[in-house]
Amino acid sequence: MVRFGFRMQIDDCLKELDEVVAEFSSNYEQHFDKLLSRIPPHYYEGINPAVLIAAAVAGYHDTKLRELSAHEDVIEVLKLLKRYTSLKLGVITNGVTVKQAEKIVRLDVYPYLDPSAIFISDQVGMNKPNTKLFLRACREVGVRPPDAMYVGDDPQLDVDPANRVGMISVHSRRGGKHIRKPGDTTPDFAIHNFWDLLDILEREFAVNVEEARRKERETRKQPGLGLGA
Repeated sequence: MVRFGFRMQIDDCLKELDEVVAEFSSNYEQHFDKLLSRIPPHYYEGINPAVLIAAAVAGYHDTKLRELSAHEDVIEVLKLLKRYTSLKLGVITNGVTVKQAEKIVRLDVYPYLDPSAIFISDQVGMNKPNTKLFLRACREVGVRPPDAMYVGDDPQLDVDPANRVGMISVHSRRGGKHIRKPGDTTPDFAIHNFWDLLDILEREFAVNVEEARRKERETRKQPGLGLGA
């Protein structure tokens, strides 16, 4: 926006934009329109507001292309769980349908998820922390809440509703904006990365990935049938 003539100080603009996001939610689709509507017009006098909005949107998408990626340990653990276990892996996420689906695609986690276990709030008509959303997810993938584990970083939107419906709750404390946010309930487990999660699955729930990998390696070593020409 600055490159196209926007004259507001960047720090002041970011503060105002943060307020827009806080007031209208991160899933609101017109953050930059709302930003321009609430600041003095002399900051963009003589400039078509549509150009500034387009520049901001383009910058946002360029940043997603450059920066949006899953942590390496997340991908590695999901690969192991998908290949060596019978666990159904899925997502419950708040947001606009296409926007959240794009994140799943860009993060390269879709290949490891059960296609029937993706629940986007806008698509199903319920937002976290509504416990009906968690119960619906369990019902549609065919598992009882006590047999389902939910991993999330927000104590209020992830841990509390999972606990209330009887799911196994895991608080991801890797970092981020929710790291100091209080919840009403205590998670069953806390992790700092997905290797911690794998340790919990193996130690507490007999999900023995290493044993499955060992058996696969032994199978590969077995002599096969050779066909000569």
